[in-house]
Amino acid sequence: MIEWYLKVVKENYANFEGRARRSEFWYFLLFQFIVIIALLILAAVAGTIGSVLYGIYALATLVPGIAVAVRRLHDVGKSGWWYFICLVPLIGSIWLIVLFATEGTVGPNQYGEDPKRPYSEFDQIGSKEETF
Repeated sequence: MIEWYLKVVKENYANFEGRARRSEFWYFLLFQFIVIIALLILAAVAGTIGSVLYGIYALATLVPGIAVAVRRLHDVGKSGWWYFICLVPLIGSIWLIVLFATEGTVGPNQYGEDPKRPYSEFDQIGSKEETF
């Protein structure tokens, strides 16, 4: 779980291009949820310092959170602008969750290679699509 979180925060901090697997997105979200709950408990116990830490963490992870959501939408073949569907009351948020939970398109799409199964030229050997 921590590997996926670090991949999003370190390697792809503000990367809005490419595709993100379901596991990358959901593990990032799970870890984010756990940390935020811990910081909210700290804020309730410690007061101001906990609230400041929560605010700093929330601001620091805002960009990678949006970036991984956009890359997740790319994996299902949707533009990152679909993220704004959540602004539609009730239905928009449900539809966005459905998109996030949907399996990505198999093989490359307009946003890049399949992160689950990278392209290999050996996949094409013996296929009926070969022309000489």
